[in-house]
Order: sequence, then C-alpha cells, then structure tokens
Amino acid sequence: MAGSAERVCILADMNDAPRTGRQSGPLRPTATPRPNPDDLLVLLAVSRSGRFTTAAETLGLNHTTVSRRIAALEAALGGRLLARAPGGWQLTDRGQDAVRAAEEVENAVRALSGDPSGSTQLSGVVRLSATDGFSAYIAAPAIAALQQRHPLLRAEIVTATRRALQHRSGLDIEIVVGEPQVHRAEAHLLGEYALGMYASQAYLADHGAPSSTDELVGHPLIYFIDSILQVDDLDAPRRLVPSMHDGISSTNVFVHVEATRAGAGIGFLPCFMADRHADLVRVMPAEYDEHLPYWMVVRSESLRQSAVAAVADALRERTRAMTGELAGHGGNPGAYRADQPPSIV
Repeated sequence: MAGSAERVCILADMNDAPRTGRQSGPLRPTATPRPNPDDLLVLLAVSRSGRFTTAAETLGLNHTTVSRRIAALEAALGGRLLARAPGGWQLTDRGQDAVRAAEEVENAVRALSGDPSGSTQLSGVVRLSATDGFSAYIAAPAIAALQQRHPLLRAEIVTATRRALQHRSGLDIEIVVGEPQVHRAEAHLLGEYALGMYASQAYLADHGAPSSTDELVGHPLIYFIDSILQVDDLDAPRRLVPSMHDGISSTNVFVHVEATRAGAGIGFLPCFMADRHADLVRVMPAEYDEHLPYWMVVRSESLRQSAVAAVADALRERTRAMTGELAGHGGNPGAYRADQPPSIV
C-alpha cells in the first residue's frame, strides 16, 4: 500500500544538514551507527510503491533525498535493503526485516495519534492487478463497499490477464487464473469460475445451433489471441476444439462478450459475464463446461498493512458470495439454452 507512511514520517533534516558535527580534540572510538526511525519510514514507503519517485511524492520529499535516506539506512544496518527488479525495487531479506521494524514504528506513532474512541479508519492506496472480468464484477464492487465504511481508502486496479509476476514491485495484490508459482509471496485460492460456449440469439437464428463438436467447428471462435496468451489454463478451446477457426480475437474479455452479442461467432465466455445478457445463449453446456480457479497472490509484508488485509478479505467475501454465479448457476432469467430454444422470429 502506497500511502500511510506520510502521516507518521517526521523528517528532521529536510535541508540535508549533517547529522554529526566535526569535533576537536582526541579521536574517540566510533560507535556503530543506529538506524534513524525516519529512514525506516522512507524505506517503508519505497517498499509499498516499488519506486523512489512515488515514495518521494508520498512523503513530500525529492528523489535525491529518498535515495540518500536509503543509503544512510543501509550503512547503519550494514547491507543492501533493496534490489533492482523489473518495474521497480524489491526488498532483500535484510530489507524485509527492516520493513517489519518500520511497520512497528508506524503503528506506534499511529497509536499515539489515533482516534480516542478506538475506531480504526483505513486510509492510503491499495494497488491490485486482476483480470478484466474479476476487476469489473468482483474487485470494483467489493472495494466500493469497503470505501463506504472507509472513505479515505483508495484503490488502483490494473487489468491484466497474465501469470503471477515474480517481481511485483508496486503491486499489493495480484489475482491470476490458474495456480501460480510464486517467490516471496503467498498464494490463496479464492474460488472457481465456469466458462462455456455462447452465441447470440440472432446468430443462431441465422446459422443454426450446433449440437455436436463436428457442427461446432464450422463456426468462428471468439476468444483470446492464441499467440500472445500467457495463461496456460485459459487455452481450453484450442484443447477442446482445436479445429475451430478464429473469428475475432482480443486480449480483453469484454470484447469477447460484445463480439459474441454482435453475432461475430461463438464465444468461449465466463458464465458470470455472459449470463448477464438475455440475448446470449449457452451452446452445448454439457459438453463445454470448463472450470478455472482464481488465485490471490500477495506479499506477506503487504498483508501486515491493515488496508491491504481489508481489501484481501473483501475480495474473498465477494468471491464467496458469487459462488453460484461464478459456477454458471445464476443465469439471467431472460436467457435460454441452445438445447431448449424458443421460437425466434
């Protein structure tokens, strides 16, 4: 979470004055430098954003000052705290220990300046990455409900369909499809969702409803772009009906839904998205009923932040509440199945 350390970080040497003056007289043994609590809070801000520039903006400093603070803290602790990673900075093992201490400093200052009534108000920014459908129908409503109770909480949702990142600088939570292989992070199974073949009523009226795989392969497939699909678990149509040719392909599942509704072909769609539209018909549901898992990936240090933990809990609760819909059991009452079609004029 990038955004709470600024409320507790008390930066004494804004003008970058030396911390010790030059003394005259005999030299004395130099004591081991002690870490400055302010420097710990700077490290905390960098760990949450993954970037010096973002941490500097959060704390009201400049990039140079943040860099110097980190260097001073590394000198005091005797080792590197941050390592370069794709997209930003990542904590080393020593850095993770330092961040735990920084969180204790932050919590102690919060406790001194907290609400005397004892209520806890979440604040700051939580950044998460998730697939398009999960972002729209699970993450956004879950966070919106949480913000009703915590108006100072903000969220940034990055939509992406990809494997779990090995270096997740700047991300608090990732939602991925398929069981992830993670390093320095925790992976939690949220639930499963179903996908099936769908077509519009108008398309089936013009082209007929397929009742076998041989008939299905004669229709264009609306799905992801095969050559750039990163998630192996999502390759089901190529495994189930490899002879089916592509119609409209896109990296965005909302394009799949709308292209299917427009009559471009038969889409392999998440049921919880397709069943919202009464003009879409599920084709051969018994034969094509793929179930894939949603996993949540989060760093342990991120979960120690109350706002991140609250968002993670909200995502779990929302996913659990949508179990039937995600499984394809909460279909739109206005929709019908291809094996039970009404008369189409």
